[in-house]
Amino acid sequence: MMKRLQLFVAAFAILAFRLNTLSISLVRIDYAPYGGLNPPLTHPRATEILVVLEGILYVDFVTSNTDNRLITKVLNPCDVFVFPVGLIHFQSNIGNAKAVAFAGLSSQNPGVITIVNAVFGSNPPINPDVLTKAFQLDKIIVTYLQSKFWWDNN
Repeated sequence: MMKRLQLFVAAFAILAFRLNTLSISLVRIDYAPYGGLNPPLTHPRATEILVVLEGILYVDFVTSNTDNRLITKVLNPCDVFVFPVGLIHFQSNIGNAKAVAFAGLSSQNPGVITIVNAVFGSNPPINPDVLTKAFQLDKIIVTYLQSKFWWDNN
């Protein structure tokens, strides 16, 4: 199994150099042990396919309105999962060792919107009254969340 993973990594490394102008992207994601997280995000212009190389990942995405159905899966090495274009998704390392995955995206410019950064870290900030009503939170909590520095919080 390890030899197969090494060959897979080598093939991806060679492929990565040949992607320019082919309308696809490739990224390696390293997750810290015990809950390393790629927080809820969306790619507005691309479908993502994730291949786990090391570790155990808990992954999910939420279908669009009105269903808002949560689709989840626990992935082990060599498992693959697809996140449809534009849907909110995340990955979390549920193992006690580091996890590594490669993600391929169906666009050279897939875009990324980290949900918490967009909602609570926008510049200028979204009116707290809007967020208080939308999330049914106390205004003090919304103001506190907006005061956090979200860009370094991934």
